Amino acid sequence: MSKEQVIPKLIPVFRHYGYEGATVSRLSDATGLKKASLYHHFQGGKEQMAAAVLEYVANWLDENVFTPLQSDKPPSERIRAMSQGLDKFYDSGQDPCLLSVMSVGEADNLFHQQLEQSLNHWLALLTQVIEETGVEPELARQRAEDALMMIQGALVLVRVNNDTQPFKRAIAKLPQILLDD
Repeated sequence: MSKEQVIPKLIPVFRHYGYEGATVSRLSDATGLKKASLYHHFQGGKEQMAAAVLEYVANWLDENVFTPLQSDKPPSERIRAMSQGLDKFYDSGQDPCLLSVMSVGEADNLFHQQLEQSLNHWLALLTQVIEETGVEPELARQRAEDALMMIQGALVLVRVNNDTQPFKRAIAKLPQILLDD
């Protein structure tokens, strides 16, 4: 199995257990590789695995969430495309937020800058799309932040209550929250 094939199998482990809980045993079980084979692909151990997962996810988000926001389509179509990407990324709310679990404990010390850059890039893109509709910059930024808070809050509700409906409602309401006056 190539390194490129291994990385997607690592993602659920980090998503569900965070950095500290993503033990090499769990990572080995998820990939079906022995620990020695994992270390062959990732000489830097768990830290390198987590970095590879974050890079993979960043590339996926760039292609499926951020790039649609930068298209020349009308703002409402761009927001809908972003929402579809988010729905896919979170499997309609069933998958926990990697950003959330990787922003605590040791992972925060290791990956804070990378996570911060990604989040701020997303906020800037959303703000820009909203501003294009004539909304003042400060209000556009607030709407973008409110949307991200709603998404993250919905993911928490899903995780605690084991019910994906809050996430589905949040995704459906994104165009209204971001673009309505």
